[in-house]
Amino acid sequence: MRHAFTILLLALHAVAAAQPEVRADLIASAKALPLARTDAARDSLSLRIKDGLRALAADPATLTADLSDIPLSRVDAPDGRFRLFTWNVPNMTGGHRYEGLLLVQDAKRQQVIELRDRTADVSAPEVPELGPDRWYGALYYQVVPVKKGGKTYYTLLGWKGFNKVETRKVIEVLSFRGGTPRFGAPLFGTGKLKKQRVVFGYSFQATMTLRYESEQERIVLDHLVPARTDLEGQWAFYGPDMSYDAYVWEKGQWRFVRDIDARDNKRDNKPFKAPPTAPRP
Repeated sequence: MRHAFTILLLALHAVAAAQPEVRADLIASAKALPLARTDAARDSLSLRIKDGLRALAADPATLTADLSDIPLSRVDAPDGRFRLFTWNVPNMTGGHRYEGLLLVQDAKRQQVIELRDRTADVSAPEVPELGPDRWYGALYYQVVPVKKGGKTYYTLLGWKGFNKVETRKVIEVLSFRGGTPRFGAPLFGTGKLKKQRVVFGYSFQATMTLRYESEQERIVLDHLVPARTDLEGQWAFYGPDMSYDAYVWEKGQWRFVRDIDARDNKRDNKPFKAPPTAPRP
């Protein structure tokens, strides 16, 4: 037993000693990714980011350490249950692939769970519950825990570059079932067929507000409309009309409220800044 404990201590010491070098390479790779000029170079840098995060996660202190110098999107559960890192890999066609690494503290052990983006396979994204191997990828920038039936649901707000003409934003829900993460929960809408998540599409030339206001306990969002009535349903031609809607947590669901007054409310966070567009060769 003493021999095994000594080996464990030596392993933890080796991990700690390697942290500064791993961290420096991770930061450099994350900064270089949006500037890379080929898809192959971006894929290589993304793999280095993933390897670097996994190496950092080998240290139990990573779940609570200050990681503000790592230029990746990150949300931390207020109750300390998880840290979720997400990043995007733009390609030369104007599309994006998303990567995610979820660090979870569960029953005295820390798990590292890789998320696999399957956007192309999810034709109706608001309908299905998804798992880490079939994830509707996005960059998450805010987390709002809510409780229903004694269970915590972590509402995630995310940005999703979709293609060269359309951008999306997402209200996602993360929960845990037997220690396994699940994405999506029937918390939106009324009746039997509730949405598992909410997806908004709009022109890549526009911007969309999607933020949580803690003082009002609501998610505020721009109301999106098509540029012309004959373009209804074609999200690439949508944009804000200067009015605002909201989702308010009420009786175990996110209730949609149309046309709210959002002019005088203070923001809790700076607006999410979309990642830079990758340069063309």
